Parts: sequence; C-alpha cells; structure tokens
Amino acid sequence: MRRFCGYSTTVLLAVCVVLGGLAPAGGQEGEYLPVTGPCGLQFPRDHGSHSGYRTEWWYYTGNLETPSGRSFGFQLTFFRRQISPPGFEKHWPEPPSAWRTQNIFLAHAALSDLERGKFYQEEKVARGAVGLSGVTRDSGETRVFVEDWSAGIRESGHILRAATGDFSLELALVPQKAPVLHGDAGYSRKGGGKERASCYYSFTRLKAEGTLKLGEGTILPVHGEAWMDHEFASSPLEPGIVGWDWFSLQFTNQTELMVYLLRKADGGFLPQSGGTFVTRSGEVVPIAWEDLRVRVVKEWKSPRSGARYPAGWVLHIGSQDLEVVVTPTLEDQEMHTPLSTRVTYWEGSVGVAGTMAGAPVKGKGYVELTGYDRPLDALH
Repeated sequence: MRRFCGYSTTVLLAVCVVLGGLAPAGGQEGEYLPVTGPCGLQFPRDHGSHSGYRTEWWYYTGNLETPSGRSFGFQLTFFRRQISPPGFEKHWPEPPSAWRTQNIFLAHAALSDLERGKFYQEEKVARGAVGLSGVTRDSGETRVFVEDWSAGIRESGHILRAATGDFSLELALVPQKAPVLHGDAGYSRKGGGKERASCYYSFTRLKAEGTLKLGEGTILPVHGEAWMDHEFASSPLEPGIVGWDWFSLQFTNQTELMVYLLRKADGGFLPQSGGTFVTRSGEVVPIAWEDLRVRVVKEWKSPRSGARYPAGWVLHIGSQDLEVVVTPTLEDQEMHTPLSTRVTYWEGSVGVAGTMAGAPVKGKGYVELTGYDRPLDALH
C-alpha cells in the first residue's frame, strides 16, 4: 500500500483522519519535515525509521510455492504514524511516563491460498513505547516490529516473522539486486507541489525461502520471490485524488516494473502517475505518465463491501516495447482493517503474460487498489 497521509503504496490517509487532523509540513519546530527534493538515501541507515516525517511504511509482498507446486501470495506491512510534529514532546507534562510516545505503529498481514481459493488477514496496532512496537538498530540489523510481528533487515537479507490465528510465516529474503531509488534519486512525486512527494525505494527482487504454518498444524516449506517497498513523507494527497492503483511485477526474464496510478474523481489520472522499470542488470529506468497506458478489461464486485474493483488489466509501456495482461490469481483478496486504518482495500497476488521487446514474457506480482469502497478524499 504500497503505502504519508495516504500516498501511493499505503492506506494511511485513514490513519491521518483516525489519529488526528492534518498538520503543515515545513521543517520548523511544530511542523512535520517536508520532502521537497532528492532524499540522499544511504544504506543501511535509511532502512530505519525517519522521525519527523509524518508517515512511513515497510511493505513486503510476494509469491511462494511448496515443493509440490502449491501456490500462495503473502503481504506483511508495517506502518509508522507520528502523532505530533517534532518538538511537541518538549511540552509533555511532568512527571515523565514510559507510555508517552510520538509514534503509533500498525501492521497488516495476509495470506492468499491460491490452490484452495482462501484469503486470510489480520491487523495489529501498538504504541511505539514500552517495547510494544518500534524500530531498532543493533548489531547490524534494523528491526521493525509490532508486538511479535517483525522484519529484520541486514546487508545479507531480510527475515520476516508473523503469526495469526489462521496462519504464520517465517521467511528469509535475499536481495538479488541493489535497492532501487524511484523518481529522482528516491524523490517520488505524487502531486503538483514539490512537497507532495515521498522518499521511496524498493528491493524489487528478493529470493524467498522459509515456512508457512496453516491453522494449528500444517507446516509447509516454501520458496519464491518477494518485493519490499520503504517510503516516508509528510504531506497529504493532492486534493481530488480518490484513490490509487499500484503494481509491482516481476518478470521471468529477470526484469521488474513498478507502476502507480493516482485516480481523480472524474475518472482520469494525475499526470504525476508513473513508475520504474528495472533491467536484468539492475539499471533503473523512470517511466513517465506519457509512456504508460492501462486498460481495465474486467471487474469484480466484493460480496462484503459491495465495492467494484478492476480485476484485469492490459498494461502497455512504450519505451520498453512491453504489453502484458495482468490477472488476479484469486479474485477475493480484499483487506478489511477496522482496528487500524479503517479502510477497505484490495491487495493481492497477480499473474502476468504478454510480450516484451517482441518476445513472450510471463511473471507474477502484486497489485494494491484503494478508494473503491469509499473515495479517500471522503475520509477527510
């Protein structure tokens, strides 16, 4: 969700509304830090938390299979929401309390059992205090956690752990390419003003190995590929944006594509929509809105929310001579988050097939769809 008060890859606009009103971002005391230009990202430093920016997330999705070929999709996402601007803690009353914090952390986990047509999800919320949740850096590892769910990030790879009543996962993810900086050296525009932007990077291809546990008993070894997004910023969405569609696609020729579409109320798209293509060798190629065409070829209506979501796309990238059909591997992958963001959105595994540079290509990926249950601007 892919996912600063509601930008391209998250559902955090709802958090901005639920946990407090919008505040200006300007970099002075009492204001959140703005993103207005290249972010100067350095690693491993910037795998960690960025205090002073209003919202931040670490977003993992991927497609897995067992040795026998049984397929699954998974999502594990951590959100940090800063409650008040930098400097506000100077005015906290005495005596001190260990429960006081500037941050609330939220987490979403989901598993798509593609063979059996089942979708499981769970959510968590915790204060960033007394060890309930947070981001730590120790012995070369950045650890993001909400209670017993965690992502540990080291130079050698990432370790994911999460357990719910329906499933648990433990995965080791090894980067196959260097971090990809989107936009202008990580400065990713999401609107007309220079501050309507995020700092955004991804690991676009992570080799995954680990285990899934289903219910109370069945433990399955799995392998596959995953994708990780990390993004932070402060400004709200451009006025009139009702939602977004976000694609992360991994092709069998070892290239990857990220696309985000910022939808307007009139059915059009903001011209700051775009994406990134990553070549086999890891070269990063920005995709401008003018180079991108997307056509919806099918819809799906949720039996619970009544929302109508796109459920099939033809995606064309002119500069890459790329045209593919993107199809959900399971129609019902709708997330409901009444305890955390209070937003209903679709986040799910997809399959890809088409042509690239005149040759057949296939792939897998994930798509996030927000604002179809309710326009995000209606949450203000």
